[in-house]
Amino acid sequence: MAEETRLIRAGAQPQSLARTVGPPVQKGSTVLLPNAAALYDDDNFLTYGRQGLAAQTTLADALATLEGAADVALYPSGVAALGGAMLALLKAGDAVLVVDTIYKPTRRFCDRMLARFGVEVGYYDPRTPADALMASAPANLKLVVLESPGSLSMEMQDVAAVAAAARARGALTLMDNTWAAGWLFKPLDHGVDVSVQALTKYVGGHSDVFMGSAAAKDPALARKLMDGVLHMGWAVPGDDAYLMLRGLRTLPVRLARHGDSALKVAAWLAGRQEVGQVLQPALPGAPGHEIWARDFSGACGLFAFTLGPAPQAATEAFLDALTLFGLGFSWGGFESLAIACDPQLACRVHPHDYGGALIRLHIGLEDPADLIADLDQALGAYRRAAG
Repeated sequence: MAEETRLIRAGAQPQSLARTVGPPVQKGSTVLLPNAAALYDDDNFLTYGRQGLAAQTTLADALATLEGAADVALYPSGVAALGGAMLALLKAGDAVLVVDTIYKPTRRFCDRMLARFGVEVGYYDPRTPADALMASAPANLKLVVLESPGSLSMEMQDVAAVAAAARARGALTLMDNTWAAGWLFKPLDHGVDVSVQALTKYVGGHSDVFMGSAAAKDPALARKLMDGVLHMGWAVPGDDAYLMLRGLRTLPVRLARHGDSALKVAAWLAGRQEVGQVLQPALPGAPGHEIWARDFSGACGLFAFTLGPAPQAATEAFLDALTLFGLGFSWGGFESLAIACDPQLACRVHPHDYGGALIRLHIGLEDPADLIADLDQALGAYRRAAG
Protein backbone atom coordinates (compact mmCIF):
# COMPACT_ATOMS: atom_id res chain seq x y z
CA MET A 1 0.00 0.00 0.00
CA ALA A 2 1.04 3.57 -0.61
CA GLU A 3 2.36 5.61 2.29
CA GLU A 4 -0.82 7.76 2.35
CA THR A 5 -2.97 4.65 2.74
CA ARG A 6 -0.75 3.22 5.45
CA LEU A 7 -0.86 6.53 7.34
CA ILE A 8 -4.68 6.64 7.20
CA ARG A 9 -4.95 3.05 8.45
CA ALA A 10 -2.25 3.33 11.14
CA GLY A 11 -3.41 3.71 14.72
CA ALA A 12 -7.09 3.26 13.90
CA GLN A 13 -7.64 1.09 16.96
CA PRO A 14 -5.45 0.30 19.98
CA GLN A 15 -4.03 -3.20 20.19
CA SER A 16 -5.76 -3.56 23.54
CA LEU A 17 -8.05 -1.36 25.62
CA ALA A 18 -7.12 -1.11 29.30
CA ARG A 19 -10.00 -1.49 31.74
CA THR A 20 -10.57 1.64 33.83
CA VAL A 21 -13.20 2.48 36.44
CA GLY A 22 -14.95 4.78 33.96
CA PRO A 23 -15.90 4.19 30.31
CA PRO A 24 -13.70 5.36 27.43
CA VAL A 25 -14.64 8.68 25.85
CA GLN A 26 -15.04 7.92 22.17
CA LYS A 27 -15.04 10.72 19.63
CA GLY A 28 -16.52 9.76 16.30
CA SER A 29 -19.46 10.31 14.00
CA THR A 30 -18.96 7.13 11.98
CA VAL A 31 -19.72 3.77 13.56
CA LEU A 32 -18.14 0.84 11.71
CA LEU A 33 -20.62 -2.03 11.43
CA PRO A 34 -19.71 -5.72 11.24
CA ASN A 35 -21.41 -6.57 7.93
CA ALA A 36 -23.67 -5.30 5.14
CA ALA A 37 -26.86 -6.58 6.78
CA ALA A 38 -26.17 -4.46 9.87
CA LEU A 39 -26.22 -1.23 7.84
CA TYR A 40 -30.02 -1.21 7.68
CA ASP A 41 -30.94 -3.30 10.70
CA ASP A 42 -33.77 -1.37 12.40
CA ASP A 43 -33.14 -3.20 15.66
CA ASN A 44 -29.61 -1.81 15.78
CA PHE A 45 -30.02 1.65 17.32
CA LEU A 46 -26.30 2.44 17.28
CA THR A 47 -25.42 3.02 13.63
CA TYR A 48 -24.15 6.59 13.97
CA GLY A 49 -22.08 8.30 16.64
CA ARG A 50 -24.75 10.87 17.40
CA GLN A 51 -26.84 8.18 19.07
CA GLY A 52 -24.13 7.80 21.70
CA LEU A 53 -20.99 5.75 22.13
CA ALA A 54 -19.43 4.17 25.24
CA ALA A 55 -19.74 7.07 27.71
CA GLN A 56 -23.27 8.01 26.66
CA THR A 57 -24.46 4.39 26.73
CA THR A 58 -22.89 3.78 30.14
CA LEU A 59 -24.49 6.94 31.55
CA ALA A 60 -27.92 5.97 30.20
CA ASP A 61 -27.58 2.50 31.71
CA ALA A 62 -26.59 3.93 35.09
CA LEU A 63 -29.50 6.39 35.03
CA ALA A 64 -31.88 3.57 34.13
CA THR A 65 -30.69 1.76 37.26
CA LEU A 66 -31.20 4.93 39.34
CA GLU A 67 -34.69 5.57 37.96
CA GLY A 68 -35.88 1.95 37.79
CA ALA A 69 -36.44 2.44 34.05
CA ALA A 70 -36.37 0.26 30.96
CA ASP A 71 -34.29 2.90 29.19
CA VAL A 72 -33.24 6.54 29.43
CA ALA A 73 -33.01 9.13 26.67
CA LEU A 74 -30.29 11.80 26.93
CA TYR A 75 -30.72 15.42 25.82
CA PRO A 76 -28.30 18.37 25.57
CA SER A 77 -29.98 20.24 28.47
CA GLY A 78 -32.69 19.89 31.07
CA VAL A 79 -35.22 22.03 29.22
CA ALA A 80 -34.45 20.07 26.04
CA ALA A 81 -35.35 16.90 27.96
CA LEU A 82 -38.65 18.39 29.15
CA GLY A 83 -39.56 19.79 25.75
CA GLY A 84 -38.25 16.80 23.84
CA ALA A 85 -40.17 14.30 25.95
CA MET A 86 -43.38 16.28 25.44
CA LEU A 87 -42.80 16.45 21.69
CA ALA A 88 -42.32 12.68 21.64
CA LEU A 89 -45.65 12.11 23.44
CA LEU A 90 -47.95 14.80 22.04
CA LYS A 91 -49.45 15.64 18.66
CA ALA A 92 -51.71 18.35 17.23
CA GLY A 93 -55.16 18.17 18.78
CA ASP A 94 -53.95 16.80 22.13
CA ALA A 95 -54.30 18.66 25.41
CA VAL A 96 -51.69 18.87 28.15
CA LEU A 97 -52.25 20.02 31.73
CA VAL A 98 -49.15 21.57 33.32
CA VAL A 99 -48.75 22.41 37.00
CA ASP A 100 -48.82 26.19 37.39
CA THR A 101 -45.62 26.19 39.46
CA ILE A 102 -43.56 24.57 36.68
CA TYR A 103 -40.00 25.64 35.89
CA LYS A 104 -40.28 28.86 33.86
CA PRO A 105 -38.38 27.66 30.74
CA THR A 106 -40.77 24.68 30.55
CA ARG A 107 -43.70 27.07 30.68
CA ARG A 108 -42.11 29.14 27.94
CA PHE A 109 -41.77 26.02 25.77
CA CYS A 110 -45.42 25.12 26.32
CA ASP A 111 -46.70 28.62 25.56
CA ARG A 112 -44.46 29.47 22.64
CA MET A 113 -43.84 26.09 21.01
CA LEU A 114 -46.51 23.52 21.84
CA ALA A 115 -49.36 25.97 21.35
CA ARG A 116 -48.00 26.90 17.90
CA PHE A 117 -48.30 23.29 16.78
CA GLY A 118 -51.90 22.74 17.82
CA VAL A 119 -51.44 21.35 21.33
CA GLU A 120 -53.90 22.75 23.86
CA VAL A 121 -52.04 23.88 27.01
CA GLY A 122 -53.71 24.46 30.37
CA TYR A 123 -52.28 25.18 33.83
CA TYR A 124 -53.58 23.82 37.11
CA ASP A 125 -53.08 24.77 40.75
CA PRO A 126 -50.76 22.22 42.45
CA ARG A 127 -53.17 22.16 45.40
CA THR A 128 -55.98 20.75 43.23
CA PRO A 129 -56.97 17.22 44.36
CA ALA A 130 -56.37 14.56 41.72
CA ASP A 131 -60.07 13.70 41.25
CA ALA A 132 -61.04 17.36 40.87
CA LEU A 133 -58.21 17.86 38.39
CA MET A 134 -59.41 15.03 36.19
CA ALA A 135 -63.04 16.13 36.50
CA SER A 136 -62.15 19.52 35.03
CA ALA A 137 -59.73 18.17 32.39
CA PRO A 138 -60.60 18.47 28.69
CA ALA A 139 -61.80 15.40 26.80
CA ASN A 140 -58.65 15.39 24.63
CA LEU A 141 -56.26 15.23 27.61
CA LYS A 142 -53.14 13.28 26.69
CA LEU A 143 -50.53 14.34 29.24
CA VAL A 144 -50.28 15.77 32.76
CA VAL A 145 -46.98 17.47 33.67
CA LEU A 146 -45.99 17.60 37.35
CA GLU A 147 -43.18 19.15 39.35
CA SER A 148 -42.96 18.49 43.08
CA PRO A 149 -41.75 20.48 44.90
CA GLY A 150 -42.31 23.47 42.64
CA SER A 151 -38.93 24.92 41.74
CA LEU A 152 -39.63 28.39 43.16
CA SER A 153 -42.33 28.19 45.82
CA MET A 154 -41.92 24.51 46.80
CA GLU A 155 -45.56 23.38 46.57
CA MET A 156 -45.89 19.62 47.02
CA GLN A 157 -48.19 17.41 44.93
CA ASP A 158 -49.66 14.00 45.70
CA VAL A 159 -47.84 12.52 42.73
CA ALA A 160 -49.16 8.97 43.06
CA ALA A 161 -52.77 10.18 43.25
CA VAL A 162 -52.40 12.38 40.15
CA ALA A 163 -50.67 9.58 38.24
CA ALA A 164 -53.42 7.08 39.12
CA ALA A 165 -56.20 9.50 38.22
CA ALA A 166 -54.56 10.38 34.90
CA ARG A 167 -54.03 6.72 34.04
CA ALA A 168 -57.73 6.03 34.72
CA ARG A 169 -58.52 8.77 32.19
CA GLY A 170 -56.16 7.23 29.63
CA ALA A 171 -53.63 10.08 29.99
CA LEU A 172 -49.89 9.88 30.54
CA THR A 173 -47.94 11.66 33.26
CA LEU A 174 -44.53 13.32 33.10
CA MET A 175 -42.69 14.68 36.13
CA ASP A 176 -39.80 17.09 36.41
CA ASN A 177 -37.90 15.35 39.21
CA THR A 178 -34.79 17.54 39.26
CA TRP A 179 -35.27 18.51 42.94
CA ALA A 180 -34.98 14.87 44.01
CA ALA A 181 -32.42 14.00 41.30
CA GLY A 182 -33.82 10.50 40.87
CA TRP A 183 -32.45 9.59 44.31
CA LEU A 184 -34.72 11.19 46.92
CA PHE A 185 -37.94 10.32 45.05
CA LYS A 186 -38.67 7.70 42.39
CA PRO A 187 -41.50 8.90 40.11
CA LEU A 188 -41.72 5.68 38.10
CA ASP A 189 -42.30 3.71 41.32
CA HIS A 190 -45.24 6.03 42.09
CA GLY A 191 -47.03 5.45 38.79
CA VAL A 192 -45.54 8.30 36.74
CA ASP A 193 -44.93 7.35 33.10
CA VAL A 194 -41.90 9.57 32.36
CA SER A 195 -39.37 10.90 34.86
CA VAL A 196 -37.36 13.89 33.62
CA GLN A 197 -34.48 15.66 35.29
CA ALA A 198 -31.99 18.35 34.45
CA LEU A 199 -28.76 16.46 34.94
CA THR A 200 -27.10 19.89 34.75
CA LYS A 201 -27.98 20.35 38.39
CA TYR A 202 -27.36 17.65 41.02
CA VAL A 203 -26.10 14.82 38.83
CA GLY A 204 -23.45 17.06 37.28
CA GLY A 205 -22.94 18.74 40.63
CA HIS A 206 -20.30 21.25 39.58
CA SER A 207 -22.23 23.86 37.53
CA ASP A 208 -20.09 23.28 34.45
CA VAL A 209 -21.94 20.91 32.09
CA PHE A 210 -25.42 20.79 30.53
CA MET A 211 -27.58 17.69 30.03
CA GLY A 212 -31.05 16.28 30.65
CA SER A 213 -32.65 12.86 30.78
CA ALA A 214 -36.07 11.26 30.37
CA ALA A 215 -36.70 7.80 31.81
CA ALA A 216 -39.61 5.40 31.26
CA LYS A 217 -40.43 1.99 32.71
CA ASP A 218 -42.60 0.94 29.75
CA PRO A 219 -40.24 -0.21 26.92
CA ALA A 220 -42.61 1.07 24.22
CA LEU A 221 -42.74 4.50 25.85
CA ALA A 222 -38.96 4.50 26.27
CA ARG A 223 -38.61 3.77 22.56
CA LYS A 224 -40.84 6.75 21.76
CA LEU A 225 -38.49 8.96 23.75
CA MET A 226 -35.43 7.50 22.02
CA ASP A 227 -37.05 7.93 18.59
CA GLY A 228 -37.82 11.56 19.44
CA VAL A 229 -34.15 12.20 20.20
CA LEU A 230 -33.16 10.50 16.95
CA HIS A 231 -35.65 12.37 14.78
CA MET A 232 -34.88 15.78 16.29
CA GLY A 233 -31.15 15.29 15.76
CA TRP A 234 -30.10 15.85 19.36
CA ALA A 235 -26.78 14.57 20.67
CA VAL A 236 -24.70 14.80 23.84
CA PRO A 237 -20.87 14.77 23.72
CA GLY A 238 -18.94 11.88 25.18
CA ASP A 239 -16.88 14.23 27.37
CA ASP A 240 -20.05 15.64 28.94
CA ALA A 241 -21.54 12.17 29.43
CA TYR A 242 -18.33 11.14 31.20
CA LEU A 243 -18.56 14.14 33.55
CA MET A 244 -22.21 13.35 34.29
CA LEU A 245 -21.37 9.75 35.06
CA ARG A 246 -18.59 10.92 37.38
CA GLY A 247 -21.04 13.16 39.21
CA LEU A 248 -23.59 10.36 39.45
CA ARG A 249 -21.14 8.22 41.44
CA THR A 250 -21.07 10.73 44.31
CA LEU A 251 -24.70 11.89 44.08
CA PRO A 252 -25.96 10.22 47.30
CA VAL A 253 -23.09 11.60 49.38
CA ARG A 254 -23.45 15.12 48.04
CA LEU A 255 -27.25 15.19 48.33
CA ALA A 256 -27.02 14.10 51.97
CA ARG A 257 -24.73 17.04 52.74
CA HIS A 258 -26.87 19.50 50.75
CA GLY A 259 -30.01 18.34 52.52
CA ASP A 260 -28.54 18.35 56.02
CA SER A 261 -27.11 21.84 55.61
CA ALA A 262 -30.34 23.14 54.05
CA LEU A 263 -32.38 21.94 57.02
CA LYS A 264 -30.00 23.68 59.43
CA VAL A 265 -30.27 26.94 57.50
CA ALA A 266 -34.05 26.61 57.12
CA ALA A 267 -34.54 25.99 60.85
CA TRP A 268 -32.44 29.07 61.65
CA LEU A 269 -34.44 31.22 59.22
CA ALA A 270 -37.70 30.01 60.76
CA GLY A 271 -36.70 31.71 64.02
CA ARG A 272 -35.95 35.10 62.49
CA GLN A 273 -38.43 37.95 62.90
CA GLU A 274 -37.61 39.29 59.42
CA VAL A 275 -38.84 36.03 57.85
CA GLY A 276 -42.51 35.41 57.13
CA GLN A 277 -42.47 31.70 56.34
CA VAL A 278 -39.93 29.08 55.34
CA LEU A 279 -40.94 26.95 52.34
CA GLN A 280 -38.78 23.88 52.90
CA PRO A 281 -40.93 20.73 52.60
CA ALA A 282 -38.53 18.72 54.76
CA LEU A 283 -38.94 21.15 57.67
CA PRO A 284 -41.63 20.01 60.14
CA GLY A 285 -44.59 22.36 60.00
CA ALA A 286 -43.77 23.69 56.52
CA PRO A 287 -46.40 23.49 53.77
CA GLY A 288 -46.41 20.06 52.16
CA HIS A 289 -44.30 18.43 54.87
CA GLU A 290 -46.73 15.51 55.27
CA ILE A 291 -46.46 14.54 51.61
CA TRP A 292 -42.69 14.94 51.67
CA ALA A 293 -42.37 12.76 54.77
CA ARG A 294 -44.55 10.07 53.20
CA ASP A 295 -42.92 9.91 49.76
CA PHE A 296 -39.36 11.29 49.90
CA SER A 297 -36.26 9.73 51.43
CA GLY A 298 -34.44 13.03 51.97
CA ALA A 299 -34.08 16.67 50.97
CA CYS A 300 -31.78 18.55 48.63
CA GLY A 301 -30.35 22.03 49.10
CA LEU A 302 -33.10 24.02 47.36
CA PHE A 303 -35.83 25.83 49.30
CA ALA A 304 -37.47 29.24 49.61
CA PHE A 305 -38.55 31.70 52.28
CA THR A 306 -40.42 34.97 52.42
CA LEU A 307 -39.34 38.26 53.86
CA GLY A 308 -41.76 40.47 55.74
CA PRO A 309 -43.63 43.21 53.86
CA ALA A 310 -41.09 45.86 52.84
CA PRO A 311 -40.09 47.97 49.82
CA GLN A 312 -38.32 46.25 46.95
CA ALA A 313 -35.21 48.22 47.84
CA ALA A 314 -34.99 46.30 51.12
CA THR A 315 -35.11 42.96 49.27
CA GLU A 316 -32.36 44.15 46.93
CA ALA A 317 -30.31 45.33 49.91
CA PHE A 318 -30.57 41.86 51.42
CA LEU A 319 -29.42 40.16 48.22
CA ASP A 320 -26.64 42.65 47.55
CA ALA A 321 -25.27 42.24 51.07
CA LEU A 322 -24.73 38.48 50.66
CA THR A 323 -21.10 37.47 50.26
CA LEU A 324 -21.08 33.65 50.31
CA PHE A 325 -24.30 33.31 48.32
CA GLY A 326 -23.87 34.09 44.66
CA LEU A 327 -26.72 35.80 42.83
CA GLY A 328 -27.48 33.47 39.96
CA PHE A 329 -29.95 31.07 38.40
CA SER A 330 -29.67 27.31 38.20
CA TRP A 331 -28.69 25.28 41.26
CA GLY A 332 -27.43 21.84 42.24
CA GLY A 333 -23.73 22.68 42.23
CA PHE A 334 -21.28 22.89 45.10
CA GLU A 335 -21.91 26.61 45.57
CA SER A 336 -24.68 28.45 47.42
CA LEU A 337 -26.98 30.75 45.44
CA ALA A 338 -29.83 33.19 46.04
CA ILE A 339 -32.45 34.82 43.80
CA ALA A 340 -35.58 36.92 44.23
CA CYS A 341 -38.51 35.01 42.73
CA ASP A 342 -41.29 37.60 42.48
CA PRO A 343 -40.57 38.69 38.86
CA GLN A 344 -41.16 35.07 37.79
CA LEU A 345 -44.53 34.74 39.54
CA ALA A 346 -46.49 37.18 37.38
CA CYS A 347 -47.05 34.62 34.62
CA ARG A 348 -48.93 32.20 36.87
CA VAL A 349 -52.59 31.55 36.15
CA HIS A 350 -53.34 30.73 39.80
CA PRO A 351 -51.55 33.46 41.79
CA HIS A 352 -50.84 33.05 45.48
CA ASP A 353 -50.02 35.72 48.03
CA TYR A 354 -46.86 34.67 49.87
CA GLY A 355 -47.05 37.66 52.21
CA GLY A 356 -43.77 39.24 51.18
CA ALA A 357 -40.82 38.95 48.83
CA LEU A 358 -40.11 35.33 47.89
CA ILE A 359 -36.42 34.39 48.07
CA ARG A 360 -35.03 31.09 46.82
CA LEU A 361 -31.80 29.70 48.25
CA HIS A 362 -29.62 26.87 47.10
CA ILE A 363 -27.50 25.61 49.97
CA GLY A 364 -24.18 24.38 48.65
CA LEU A 365 -21.39 22.43 50.29
CA GLU A 366 -19.99 25.28 52.39
CA ASP A 367 -20.13 25.01 56.18
CA PRO A 368 -23.73 25.86 57.17
CA ALA A 369 -22.52 27.99 60.09
CA ASP A 370 -20.74 30.28 57.64
CA LEU A 371 -23.84 30.49 55.45
CA ILE A 372 -25.99 31.36 58.46
CA ALA A 373 -23.55 34.11 59.42
CA ASP A 374 -23.78 35.50 55.90
CA LEU A 375 -27.58 35.47 56.00
CA ASP A 376 -27.52 37.11 59.43
CA GLN A 377 -25.53 40.11 58.26
CA ALA A 378 -27.61 40.37 55.06
CA LEU A 379 -30.83 40.43 57.12
CA GLY A 380 -29.26 43.30 59.03
CA ALA A 381 -28.92 45.18 55.75
CA TYR A 382 -32.55 44.32 55.01
CA ARG A 383 -33.74 45.76 58.34
CA ARG A 384 -31.83 48.97 57.81
CA ALA A 385 -33.23 49.42 54.29
CA ALA A 386 -36.76 48.56 55.41
CA GLY A 387 -36.59 51.23 58.09
